[in-house]
Amino acid sequence: MGIMIAASGQACGAEVTGVDLSKPLDEKTVQSIRTAWLEHHVLSFPEQLMSDDDLERFTNYFGPFGDDPFILPIAGREHVIAIQRNADETSSLFAEAWHTDWSFQTNPPSGTCLYGITIPPVGGDTLFANQHKALADMPAQLRAKIEGKLAIHSAAGAYSPEGAYGETDQDSGRSMLIKADDEAKETHKHPLIKAHPESGQECLYSCLGYIVGIDGLDQEQATELLAEIYAWQTSPNFQYCHQWKKNNLVMWDNRSVLHRATGGYEGYDRLLHRTTIGSVA
Repeated sequence: MGIMIAASGQACGAEVTGVDLSKPLDEKTVQSIRTAWLEHHVLSFPEQLMSDDDLERFTNYFGPFGDDPFILPIAGREHVIAIQRNADETSSLFAEAWHTDWSFQTNPPSGTCLYGITIPPVGGDTLFANQHKALADMPAQLRAKIEGKLAIHSAAGAYSPEGAYGETDQDSGRSMLIKADDEAKETHKHPLIKAHPESGQECLYSCLGYIVGIDGLDQEQATELLAEIYAWQTSPNFQYCHQWKKNNLVMWDNRSVLHRATGGYEGYDRLLHRTTIGSVA
């Protein structure tokens, strides 16, 4: 029957069926998936029985492995990390703020793959926000304020020893293997408006999750402008809500969307395995 793509009907996202990701894929199938990925930005592959080997092989079809600097990999793996929360865990919810994965790096990753292993019967949705649409629909007055500006990115607020997942978080009983480090205080600049390196389509790039300032503006001006951008780019009009099921693989384009985790599954274990697709441009 062949590969089939069904759009979500929301601001982005599509479901892909007719392909078995536990087996090697031919070049034509990989190209079909890449084309759909660039068009829909978030792809969901339901009912996939995948091992970590399968997950790593699939990831490598779309680029090299990215570097996950502040989360340790699972035992026996170099590129697979666990997004985990135990039923009795009381630590803050991981990745609840809108963000683009690792935008604070010199060459941020192209994408992320996340595979559902233990999925609660309620809650735990992942929200995505289409940043191509956010830019295309942006009022001209706001776009004029950000045109040509560089944002200053840093992981300090999350992964430095003083950050949200730093020293004060170490005794919270968190099950994830997070490694806070002073390296998180480094900064890198990226344009607020970027052309996608593969499609050429312009979009907003990242948000308050990892942006700490704007080049050329004082902190008060930058904070005010970032708040205005944030209110716009995370609007429900630009969102896709993904509801997880066991054996579901989701891949998203970090160059095109923001994402955030949600809770609502207290009292249940939750485990997903994640790989990062490194920069291809």
